[in-house]
Amino acid sequence: MKNKIKEIIFIFFLSINLQADLIGIPGEIIAIKLNEKINILHDNDLVINFNGNEYVILPVPYSVNDTVIKKGSYSIKVKKKDFGESRITITNPSMVDLSKSDSDRAYKESLLIKKALNTFTNNISPSFDFISPVEGIISSRYGKKRFINDKPRSPHLALDIAASEGTTIIAPSSGRIILVGDFFYSGKYIMLDHGKGLISSYSHMSEISVSIDSNVKKGDILGKVGSTGRVTGPHLHWSVYLNKERINPESLLKENYLDLLLKASQDRI
Repeated sequence: MKNKIKEIIFIFFLSINLQADLIGIPGEIIAIKLNEKINILHDNDLVINFNGNEYVILPVPYSVNDTVIKKGSYSIKVKKKDFGESRITITNPSMVDLSKSDSDRAYKESLLIKKALNTFTNNISPSFDFISPVEGIISSRYGKKRFINDKPRSPHLALDIAASEGTTIIAPSSGRIILVGDFFYSGKYIMLDHGKGLISSYSHMSEISVSIDSNVKKGDILGKVGSTGRVTGPHLHWSVYLNKERINPESLLKENYLDLLLKASQDRI
């Protein structure tokens, strides 16, 4: 009987803790209209002016379970979503179980990426009117549970687009190149700063056509599809970050995406 009471109390408190002002899907973006009663701004929050009103644009972090996050005076329930799974086989064991030298290299490269994510500029106003960076077939979507040689790995928080070696990769939106490298996991790799915390990255390229600190416009050539780094075949591994959270790149390809976000915010008021 005591155990039953404890179970009921636990469920009761769990339901309270999962109450929230907003509901979000992992990897998506929400817009919240600001007013004198809502104080959720932080230094790096992306704020957009639209029709005389200000909206803060926030990422919903990836989560495998229902959870609640706080954003200033707002709480957001991140709903559990089943993204499915992806299983790949890599025949070269040294690319799966790393040697100490490869592990050290991969760690140092991860620090370079983290540093780049903190160097975005506020001098560029990001556009959410993205186009696809490459013509190809989506081979793995955002959020899938990843298994490599049947071993569980980190979830796939990017969009994989399969295309022939040498297929042109273009900038989906304007920005500035903030990182160029040839990395253990990502191969030939670049990061593109779209401004105010919106950043995209491009992995496994065969050629890179841009240089660090160069400015690119939407549609400019970034390089070509390849199979460098840890891959099973030629494709583009495309990641998008907002405030250092990896979000779903596929969502940004929706027509009038920002308008849809803002309309959803107005409908909640």
